[in-house]
Amino acid sequence: MAEIVTLQLPETLAQKAKEIAAFTHRRLEDVLLEWIDRAITELPVESLPDEQVLAMCDMQMETQQQEVFSDLQARYREGQLNDAEVRLLDELMQVYRRGLISKARALKVAVERGLKPALN
Repeated sequence: MAEIVTLQLPETLAQKAKEIAAFTHRRLEDVLLEWIDRAITELPVESLPDEQVLAMCDMQMETQQQEVFSDLQARYREGQLNDAEVRLLDELMQVYRRGLISKARALKVAVERGLKPALN
């Protein structure tokens, strides 16, 4: 069962969430829920069970986010982005970088635990 919560967001945070929602064709509420869920689930990798560590090693950006990200990157290289699109590209780049860092940490833990072979 869901619980309704009312939040007052800083204007800049609300604007970023609205932009991402618009570009990914999602509801604002869904974007905010994803952010909250990500904050809750981003526990230290070392404290996760083996199955979750291995899942993190294979983690990828959501398909819809990846498509938007790729499109924005291509259009950025061609100088075709407006200010809002540049901000969205920056936000998605941060998501991408956080994902890479999480995967790297998970791979380190997986190797330490003997779940994956070390890369030489």
